[in-house]
Amino acid sequence: MAPRNERQANSTHKRRAEFRAARFALGALLITLGSCSLFGERGPVRIAAIGPVNPAANPVNGELSAGNAALLDATSQGLVSFDNQGQIEPGLAERWTVTTDGRSYIFRIREAKWTDGRKVNAEDVAAILRSYLAERSRHLMRDDFPEVETIKAMTDMVIEIRLATPQPAILDLLAQPSMAIVGRRGGAGPMRAKRIGRALLLSPVPDPLAEDSEAAEAAANDPAASIELVGATAPRALARFQNGYADGVIGGRFSTLPYFVASNIGRSRLVVDPVPGIFGLTVLRTDGFLAIDSNRAALSRAIRRDRLVRAFGLAEWQPQVSLRPDHHRRDGGPPPYIPTWYDYDDASRQAQARRAVEAWRSGGREIAPLRIAVPDSPGGRILFAYISADFAAVGVPSRRVKMTETADLKLLDEVAPNDDPLWALRRLSCRRDTLCNRDAQALIDLANANVDAGQRMSQLVEAEIVLARYSPFIPLATPLRWSVASQRLAGLRANGRGHHPLNLMLAATN
Repeated sequence: MAPRNERQANSTHKRRAEFRAARFALGALLITLGSCSLFGERGPVRIAAIGPVNPAANPVNGELSAGNAALLDATSQGLVSFDNQGQIEPGLAERWTVTTDGRSYIFRIREAKWTDGRKVNAEDVAAILRSYLAERSRHLMRDDFPEVETIKAMTDMVIEIRLATPQPAILDLLAQPSMAIVGRRGGAGPMRAKRIGRALLLSPVPDPLAEDSEAAEAAANDPAASIELVGATAPRALARFQNGYADGVIGGRFSTLPYFVASNIGRSRLVVDPVPGIFGLTVLRTDGFLAIDSNRAALSRAIRRDRLVRAFGLAEWQPQVSLRPDHHRRDGGPPPYIPTWYDYDDASRQAQARRAVEAWRSGGREIAPLRIAVPDSPGGRILFAYISADFAAVGVPSRRVKMTETADLKLLDEVAPNDDPLWALRRLSCRRDTLCNRDAQALIDLANANVDAGQRMSQLVEAEIVLARYSPFIPLATPLRWSVASQRLAGLRANGRGHHPLNLMLAATN
């Protein structure tokens, strides 16, 4: 095995090589695209989304790319929406009320039409929401609404969502782009989309209550009120921005950050969202070394998180050692459980992890290289290089595999959809891609069903301790979400939801 200093040098060279490769790829695209811009300053707002943009995207088919989420939010919004500061505002519902017991949310649907021109009514919307949350639904947020008891139309324009237990953060769930109301007749705005070459051109839906329908249609078709949305790889999206083909770039994650670093775009143009959530390695298999709780915990001890995060050169990105995020707790819930080893320095933690590995090997048992699934991208390769080096330092070999391949550990990178402290525990317990501790899950279920807020929090704390000691997940950092905005995009602002409505990109700052 190479000396430690040599291994560290190799790791540094690999990281520099990743940034150089990203710079080269982006530079080639800058040459290709560097001619003239498509529109003047008064033309449509031009947004390049990292990832695909598909007009037929539907939340029932799985995770949405950044472009598809933005498109759905614009053309098929939910009952409520997020504004450009991450605050709740009316969507398809023009207003709503909450009963005093906190268990009934009543929404009045605004005057709107589906894409085919038919009027939106409450029963259509209720039926779509019920289908999202049905037992056999494949909707990606189906498990995030355990409190929902019934969804029904009370009149032609009024919907009631009845909860078994109060959920103060349910509006944040309903405002997620994946909760956009998409039916067989399309969406109901506030924008409509049509294909223009490789891009989609989004324009406002004419006001259905306008006295002069022709004037309303003309106002909706004003180019200055339109959005040009195109999906692209990260290098191409950034190249479009740098060459005047895009006013903004959305959909950045840790995996694509090296492309921004390589782009030489001014740091002042970078918008980093302070989003809570989970970012770390979920344990998928419990064979051999990973079968023991203390061994899984040893792997978590071994990782030098500060060093890993610093490798990406972004001060806003922060390490995280808890299962739950520690901010945006509007309800004043309990702080997350912090493992006892957090008080030790990195060297002491690695020494503790090394002793666990040596104890395993002392019984004549080997450790097969752990297969770690991370994105096949510059950021993913940098992340793996640091994790692999830390595992190797305590005697655990590993190798990188693609996200679609069979793995022992796999990266989870998700933004919390609301401030419910139970969300992270539900997400990390007994899901398809997580281990299952029945004791922790029983406590989570009790907390979900408990109408007493104090008891609910006590059960949450107990469940979190049980789950943390079981070690089904190795937290690494907060999620990282970033965008790029020109001076024109006064409305693209950092917020705790990581949400940037296309129709508010030009909004004036307050």
